[in-house]
Amino acid sequence: MAAAQDVHVRICNQEIVKFDLEVKALIQDIRDCSGPLSALTELNTKVKEKFQQLRHRIQELEQSAKEQDRESEKQVLLQEVENHKKQMLSNQTSWRKANLTCKIAIDNLEKAELLQGGDLFRQRKTAKESLAQTSSAITESLMGISRMMSQQVQQSEEAMQTLVNSSRTILDANEEFKSMSGTIQLGRKLITKYNRRELTDKLLIFLALALFLATVLYILKKRLFPFL
Repeated sequence: MAAAQDVHVRICNQEIVKFDLEVKALIQDIRDCSGPLSALTELNTKVKEKFQQLRHRIQELEQSAKEQDRESEKQVLLQEVENHKKQMLSNQTSWRKANLTCKIAIDNLEKAELLQGGDLFRQRKTAKESLAQTSSAITESLMGISRMMSQQVQQSEEAMQTLVNSSRTILDANEEFKSMSGTIQLGRKLITKYNRRELTDKLLIFLALALFLATVLYILKKRLFPFL
């Protein structure tokens, strides 16, 4: 249990140091930022996230300090927590000063641009017009691509419908073939049965004829040769 606490404390301290360095680096980026305001806003958002992570880790370290069994270790960790809190407050102060410096620099830059007069305005207007033309050309190209894709999709749907119809035709033909096969098989059975019956009829006729001839011969024998 103590070993697990030591590992957790070590991880907390490492991440606190890491977040502290990241906050300092972002504050320096704010000092060096010359605009626009959207860039400053993005940097401030990142600083807030890092401060939140830093604050969370300091709270975890403080909780681990309170859970220590030895009073000496507890006091050492609480002192570290206090140092981290002071450093975080110092970073917050530097953050506010950096924001103030950056906003003043951005204001001065905007004033300088206004003082430069119409040339800069015309350049920006020309750039905006060029950008608008480029955007329009890109939009038109995208619309053309969209129309091509729509045509391809429609062709694919037509091809799919043709395949479906062909499949249905093949299935219908297959059903007809099955029906014809059944009819042919039934006809074959009937022909076979008829052939058997014809053979039986011939045999019966032959037996009847033989019986008739035998009877005729018997009668002739009795009349012509009664003494036999």
